[in-house]
Amino acid sequence: MTQPNKRSNGPNPPRNGITKRLQTWRRDYGRSVRHQMIRGASYSLGSGAVSLLVLWIESRR
Repeated sequence: MTQPNKRSNGPNPPRNGITKRLQTWRRDYGRSVRHQMIRGASYSLGSGAVSLLVLWIESRR
C-alpha cells in the first residue's frame, strides 16, 4: 500500500528541469520566452505582409 503523503510524479515529469532550462536560456539570451515568442510572431507578420505586397505588385503587372 502506498503512503498517502508520498508525492508521485505520475505520467507528468517534474517541472524543475524545465524551469531550470528556461532560466538558463533566459540568462544566456537576455530575453524571456514570452518576449521571444512575441518577437517571432512579429517577424512572421512582417514576412506575411511583404509576401502580400509582392503578390499584389505581381498581380498588377
